[in-house]
Amino acid sequence: MSDLPPAKRQRTECEPITRGHVWYNDGSVVLQAGTTQFRVHWGVISQHSSFFRDLDNLPQPSDQPSVDGCPIIELQDSAEDAENLLKTLYNPLELFNNETAVPFNIIASVVRLGRKYEFEQLLEAAVDRLTFEYPKDLRQYDEVRRSLTRILPYPGIHYDVITLARENNLLSVLPSAYYRALESYTQAALFDGVPRGNNTYSTLLPIDQRRCVVGREKLVQAQFGSANTLGFIQTAGVSQGCSNIQHCTAKKARVLCRLSVSGKLMALARVDMNGWNECNACKEHFAEMIEAGRKEVWRQLPLYFELALGWSELKDDL
Repeated sequence: MSDLPPAKRQRTECEPITRGHVWYNDGSVVLQAGTTQFRVHWGVISQHSSFFRDLDNLPQPSDQPSVDGCPIIELQDSAEDAENLLKTLYNPLELFNNETAVPFNIIASVVRLGRKYEFEQLLEAAVDRLTFEYPKDLRQYDEVRRSLTRILPYPGIHYDVITLARENNLLSVLPSAYYRALESYTQAALFDGVPRGNNTYSTLLPIDQRRCVVGREKLVQAQFGSANTLGFIQTAGVSQGCSNIQHCTAKKARVLCRLSVSGKLMALARVDMNGWNECNACKEHFAEMIEAGRKEVWRQLPLYFELALGWSELKDDL
């Protein structure tokens, strides 16, 4: 390692400095986040980060702070983020193995610092997990919506994903994250937050609260649109092969009445027709209409949340 930039803030003697869990005795540089230091190998971090690699070309001052002969580089980041990133850098298998779920705090740290310090491979792997769980494709959404498989779930995780995605311009993640949040949490939780179970709350900023409130209102209204998920209930008539027109028509009217007054969000719901009492021809016909309606709602999901006119406009800034 050659010339390094000076630490942005000189450490005073009264500041208690702690040693982080990432500390290699043969390391050649010390990264300091807050009052926590990490001793790592310059060759390792510069190999994976173009940001640190470019620092080799900067002059090193004569009064560079050091620890055991290792220059100190101060990071303006949290110690938790720095430690999570460095742990992942030295042990990347967990992040790259899609057969195992990774804690969200690891994903968040890698996204934040991976973008900032240009750890491109780590960043791509972390973003891949987010876009897998919160996809742009309806079919994939149906496969993952019941439970997270590549990120360890906890109460309130959808709110935390929304915040991370918006702050880091991962725009393609937002529509399905907003919708999953609306499906999973109460309307009161939008403003009160969701207890994570560790004495902290997952909360949303006002911009995301507004998008959720506006989006939910639009979706509940739109789900009964003629081309949307529950639009079949309001269409005239039944299937051409209906064996009991009077019965199936009456059944549709009762379902419409019940769902209209419930205010329940069902814009992307996969309605199980087996519990309905229509004839088989109507069940099959209505199931096809529901699926076509879900696809139409999904196509316009970014628009409902006032993000973009369509999915193609949502670009992830990596």
